[in-house]
Amino acid sequence: MTRLLLVYALLTGTIGFLLRPDEYSGNGETPTHWRGLASNMIKQKARLQLNVGVAKNVIMFIGDGMGISTVTAGRILKGQLAGQTGEEEYLSFENFPYTGLSKTYSQDSQVTDSASASTSYFCGVKANIGTLGLDGRSTRGQCSTQHNYEISSILDWSIAAGKSVGFVTTARVTHATPAGLYANIAERHWEGDIYTRNQTGGCKDIAAQLVDDYKQMQVILGGGREFFQRFDQMDPERGDNSRYGRRDGRDLIQEWKTGQHGLNRNSAYVWNETAFNQIDPTTTDSVLGLFEQSHMQYDYDRFDPRYEKAGEPSIANMTELAIKILSKNPNGYFLMVEGAKIDHGHHEGRAKLALYDVLAFEKAVDTADRITSETDTLTIVTADHGHTLSISGYPSRGNGIFDKVDTSLAQDGKPYTTLLYANGQGYRVHNGSRPDITNVDTTIDQYQQEAAVPLAQETHSGEDVAIYARGPMSHLLTGVHEDSNIAGVMAYASCVGAYSNYADCAASLTSG
Repeated sequence: MTRLLLVYALLTGTIGFLLRPDEYSGNGETPTHWRGLASNMIKQKARLQLNVGVAKNVIMFIGDGMGISTVTAGRILKGQLAGQTGEEEYLSFENFPYTGLSKTYSQDSQVTDSASASTSYFCGVKANIGTLGLDGRSTRGQCSTQHNYEISSILDWSIAAGKSVGFVTTARVTHATPAGLYANIAERHWEGDIYTRNQTGGCKDIAAQLVDDYKQMQVILGGGREFFQRFDQMDPERGDNSRYGRRDGRDLIQEWKTGQHGLNRNSAYVWNETAFNQIDPTTTDSVLGLFEQSHMQYDYDRFDPRYEKAGEPSIANMTELAIKILSKNPNGYFLMVEGAKIDHGHHEGRAKLALYDVLAFEKAVDTADRITSETDTLTIVTADHGHTLSISGYPSRGNGIFDKVDTSLAQDGKPYTTLLYANGQGYRVHNGSRPDITNVDTTIDQYQQEAAVPLAQETHSGEDVAIYARGPMSHLLTGVHEDSNIAGVMAYASCVGAYSNYADCAASLTSG
């Protein structure tokens, strides 16, 4: 009888039911569990039907610096915070029906920066490192080389098609990723006129480009008040003025308000969470939110009075307000959402800060999914580049993602953490060798993981990053792509830019 049961179990894949639970590692999953997961996936994928309709709306989520190792570590953290071992968890966007890979090199660099990357995936043209909205004929930092080499973006194409547009970021709104939507400039760091006033060639700073040239923009949410205020204006939160403030006498915040009034819009400017929460999206046409003098806080620190004085909204709450304002346009909208602090945490070599911002970013994606429909909204989640974070060392399943590896010591007899960086501030030498971290709490938020090469900042990495997509024409993003392909897919799906002849575009899409 036992032999018959064994044969039956082997044939039906239910052998796990005949084995003792203590024979399984991890969460005690049986062979039936794993084969059942595969079966469910196959059934789900087999039922997929291509959505070849027109995307009324496009939402692009950029996890700045969210390479594949960061996604993996983020999902483990998510699972462990929920009381699981963690490895079996998924971030919500990992369940999108279509995934691909994006090659991230720039026109002139094997490893990109955020400026050339944003130019590539927003404008559809590879650019030189450090430049924004310019093709490869421009030279970084040389104002005179940017003229006649300006290129347009998915933002411009969407505005021309009568759509509403906006963006959300946890960086300064003039920082490299959002600026790739609207700026044409030879140096990404020229965010205010303090940098451009001594340049020859008539280059306008990024903040001025945003206010002067993009009055149509209905949602601008992030940090960076310092480049919009005069240098002699007191910051409302800090009570001081910034040495990066404007020297041209302009108050760009007031100019934005005046410009929106001229368009007969009911607009709102806010700089703290209290005022943000009072905005009624049903009666508000446009919003400018600048919640920090510079970048916004890490999500881990948003409620810590040591860092945050006035309160600022989460990236999820900003995303929800943006969608509710933009979605009132019957022609649809384009929205970009950037989780910028993922990148900042990695540059500091502090993985915990970066990974908690991955989870905050995921909540923003979840929010968008909840209030939009994949029938008419193309949603893309990707990254501009990765970082040198590694996950290694054979830790036991369920070992804390920020903990030391629990199964072995290094050849020098000292412990090491699962998460390490290839370079950055975490490089340390003590008495000719690396320090002993036996009694160091590696789980605190300010801990810097060890790094192999000493650098003032940890750097980007050059490997491909993942693309996750759902909605109209999302299947086009499967496979391996140049990051510049993403702009073309967004334009094609929403019938803007080179595909702006709506009738022809719609007919080609629906006919396959």
